[in-house]
Amino acid sequence: MAALPLLLRVRTLPHLARRRVSTLRPTVRSMAAAATAPSDAFRKIQIQRDGTTFDAYVVGKENAPGIVVLQEWWGVDFEVKNHALHIARMDSGFRALIPDLYRGKVGLDVAEAQHLMNDLDWQGAVKDIRASVNWLKANGSSKVGVTGFCMGGALSIASAVLVPEVEAVVAFYGVPSSELADPSQAKAPVQAHFGELDDYVGFSDISAAKSLEKKLKSPGVPYEVHVYPGCAHAFMNTSPDGIKRRKAMGMHDENPAAVDLAWSRFRSWMGAYLLSP
Repeated sequence: MAALPLLLRVRTLPHLARRRVSTLRPTVRSMAAAATAPSDAFRKIQIQRDGTTFDAYVVGKENAPGIVVLQEWWGVDFEVKNHALHIARMDSGFRALIPDLYRGKVGLDVAEAQHLMNDLDWQGAVKDIRASVNWLKANGSSKVGVTGFCMGGALSIASAVLVPEVEAVVAFYGVPSSELADPSQAKAPVQAHFGELDDYVGFSDISAAKSLEKKLKSPGVPYEVHVYPGCAHAFMNTSPDGIKRRKAMGMHDENPAAVDLAWSRFRSWMGAYLLSP
């Protein structure tokens, strides 16, 4: 198992830390059981790679620059769809694609999400991302970036290292394990966002942000690392259901100004590398 899931297991929620891991035997739900963003905005497609097929969800203008949007540990749920819709509706116009890394499964509580992430084939997920990037390029997007949140943030940075077809990356609160990818070997420009109050030690806290910034100096690619005062983990999740879920996890911060600033920086970064000739 990759080190990234181990990092998150070390610092899990307080009420889960008191339970034995052996008691966490969730019944994983199908995607249909999860709350969703407006589903009619998305087109469901299938992508093939290495003898396997996975679903993906596309929204946005045909032939626009593409952005692969990577899920949190929950799976392809309402929140990652909200993010993809937001990206597709930016004034410049992007085409967003969400690959289903969990193959239709969604965690509806922390135990389920932990179980799904721990069972993820991380190298296989990188292959899914590369196949998604190449699908966009084969279907009208001349340039493609990758973004992601939490688990997806870590995979986004891994994409900057391992997926040569990527033009730019924006990662939200997540850093890959050294076994998966070394950020000092990044080949695409990386912008990263972290919350000052995030306490997932070594994965998305201040120490992880500083370590990432130090490593990104080595490859000579453009980079930015931003830390948002007063913000905890997953601060970009602003839907009513997302806020409710964060509060249930002990994250009571709400900072619309920080969210707006992060999206503005996202738009500028992706625009600079995907919209330019």
